[in-house]
This record gives sequence, structure tokens and C-alpha cells, in this order.
Amino acid sequence: MSKAAVRLIAVAVVTAAAMTAAPAATAAQSAPAAATSTTGDPFYTYGGSAPLSAFAPGTVLKTRTLQYHLLGISTPLKAVQLLYRTTDAQGRPAANVTTVVRSPTGDRSKAVSYQSFYDSLSPEDGPSRAIAGNVSLGGLIPNVEAVFLAPLLTQGYDVVIPDTEGQRANFAAGPEYGTNTLDSIRAATRSAQTGLNSTTAFGLMGYSGGSIATNWAAALAPSYAPDVQRKLVGYAEGGLLVDPAHNLKYVDGSLAWSGVIPMAVIGVSRSYGIDLKSYLNGYGLEVYKELEHGSIVDAIGRYPGLTWKKMAKSQYADPNSIPAFVEAMNKINLGSAATPAIPGFIAQGDAGVLEGTFGNHPGIGTGDGVMVSGDVRALARQYCATGNSAVKYSQYELLSHTGASVAWAPAALGWLGDRFAGRPAPSDCGRIPTGNSLAPEVPSPQS
Repeated sequence: MSKAAVRLIAVAVVTAAAMTAAPAATAAQSAPAAATSTTGDPFYTYGGSAPLSAFAPGTVLKTRTLQYHLLGISTPLKAVQLLYRTTDAQGRPAANVTTVVRSPTGDRSKAVSYQSFYDSLSPEDGPSRAIAGNVSLGGLIPNVEAVFLAPLLTQGYDVVIPDTEGQRANFAAGPEYGTNTLDSIRAATRSAQTGLNSTTAFGLMGYSGGSIATNWAAALAPSYAPDVQRKLVGYAEGGLLVDPAHNLKYVDGSLAWSGVIPMAVIGVSRSYGIDLKSYLNGYGLEVYKELEHGSIVDAIGRYPGLTWKKMAKSQYADPNSIPAFVEAMNKINLGSAATPAIPGFIAQGDAGVLEGTFGNHPGIGTGDGVMVSGDVRALARQYCATGNSAVKYSQYELLSHTGASVAWAPAALGWLGDRFAGRPAPSDCGRIPTGNSLAPEVPSPQS
């Protein structure tokens, strides 16, 4: 099968899964409007005289109300967008954007923070830009995700949609995803235009890249945002990235998902201010340049069979021989983060062969094509062992990453509904199979 055919099939599978994951009860569309671009949009820039450090995290800096756009077409649905102060991966003050969509039937007592799986290295692909009318290849995913949002809105939930990767698109920087999400909730409840307030209860929801933000937000909330922690009823996630170093080994040589390797290299470099290009060979630099501002839609299926060794200089054939890379990988390992203090529903597929990932390395095992099942099981068991017994874990043995989203979405919605209703959270502690070690990576000698 040609590379082009593999890529087209992979992209089709991803978008089809998103399209069918929830009822297509999206907002009615008005007459087609010209697509707009948010490139250079001044709303995204903080230009005040006071430094960002002068504001508390979650402070609203700008507000605007616009029509919700779907694939560049204006709909009758209104959305409130907020520029707010947050914290980046390196602990520095930053500005970010979130979008609040009010339910036509809700009473503002309950809201869901929905974390998108837009997975991109370009800020132009963020959900706020798609909602504002921008149409880009990478923005296809947040446009398609409207099918996830429609059931929430029709059931009375207001929906808050943060640009989880921040304004520099710091792909895979889990801690920043978490702070962006938590400060988005703060901003949403501090703005008079959203109708949300300090009494609004929140649930966290996200799949794949959205699960990174969801889990990190749940883990960081008690220490970073105790005010938000008090509002949270639970988190529902699926297809979770736990130990990125394991994932890079798992997708090595995958037919569809190997493009995640260079995306992770670029994302880690950008997020933590390290230069990994000096460790790449000529081909690796070429791929780096091709994806430097690309998205998962650009990467998926584009480099079938790609491995780290094909990209790296021979003396760096083992990525653990790069100390800066190991240090960054350990910073984004959820196994080293705190245990969430709220109930959680975690789902994971395990039929990665359906998406062309055949890896089954010792200590890593199988997965859904991009995420490692043993890592997710280990994290759930770790939570059970460290004081949170309200963990529900579902593993879909016959479903891959995209297929599992179809099973996860309605289950997540039902599980969150029970938490908002105050029903006791179920527990699978004691029944979750063993997983992998989530111990920090150790640098290895340069070959």
C-alpha cells in the first residue's frame, strides 16, 4: 500500500471516529459565511501596561462574544471567548484563550470543561480559532468535535473549551495543558458574560490529547487551584498518554502513528526551551521542518514505518542518551504527578494492530495504536493504591484508539451525569490488571 493511501485511510479513520462518537445534533447552521482567519487577531495578544505577572492566574484580560462557527460557517449559537492569565510549562505567566458555550436549556449550575484532542504544533489549529471561524487542515478536528459538544449542551451543561496547548501550541506538555484548563475554569466563572459563577459545578472530559489535559488538570487541581478543586465532581477520559517515553517506543515503526515521534520531539523542544535538532541527522531535520507547525492531521499516516533511529544521528540511536530529552520526558510522566482527589473514569483501547501499530516491547506491551494500555492500567492502579478508590477503569480489548472513542463518549457522558447527580462513584480498584512500571526514565550512555 502506498504512503499516500495509508495516510488517507488513517485520517479518514480518525475523523470518522470523531464524527460517529456522539449523535450529530449540532446547532442549526445559518446561511454560509466566508471563512475567516484569526492570524494576527489582536484578541489573542495581551497588550496591557501591567505585566502578566501582576495578575492572578485565571484573571480575565479580554472578553468577546461571537457566533459559534462550524467548518467556517456561522451558526445561531453564541460563544463567549476569554483571554485569561495562566502559567506555561516552565512556570512563567502566560495569556491563553478559552471559549464558553451556554446551553439553551441549562440553569448555569453545571458545566463541563471539554478538552479538545486537536493535537497540533500550530496555534492556528486551536478550538477557539475554529469556533471563531478559522478553517485549517489542523483545525478540522476541533470543528468535527462539535458532535461531542452537542449532547452536553442539549442535556443542560454549559461547555467550557480551553485552548489546552496554549498560544505557542506546546504539544504534549501535560502540566501546561493542566494549568491552562484549570485557569480556564477560573476565568469562565469570573466573567459576568458567561453566566457561570463560584457555585457552578464542573466535570472534566477529554479523549486522547484531551485526556492529557483532563488528567493533568485533575492531578494539579488540589495544589495549583484549590478553588477549582472544590467545584469538580469528577473527570472522564479515554486514550490516555501516561509515560511519553514508553509511547515513543511503542509507536516506533507504526504505519499510521509514527508521525507522533517527530511531533513529540518538536513539542518537548518548544515547551521546555531545549534544542533537540542537534541530535538529529539530515532526514530527521527534514521531518522536523515539515512538521514544525503541523498537526496530527499532517502527521498521521505520513511517515509509515518511521523510527527514532531513522531520524537521529547514530550516536543518539537511544533517545535516553540525550539527558535533556530524558529530563523533559520525566516532567510529563503522569506516573510522577499527584493522585487526583476526585472520582475518575478512565477508558483505554487495546487493539492497536487495527491501526498499524504492532509493537509489543518488554516493559511496554500492547496498546490502542498510539497509547500504551499497560501504562494506563498502572496509573489507575496507582491511584487506587494512593488513596483514591473512586476509579472506574474500562479496557476495550477489541477496539483501537479511534474505535475506542465511540464506546467511550456515551459512557463518559453517563458517568459524568451520575457524578453531577451526586450518586456514589463506582470503583474497579482490586480488579484492574497489572500494568507497567511508571518509574522515571534513566539516562543511558551515548552509543
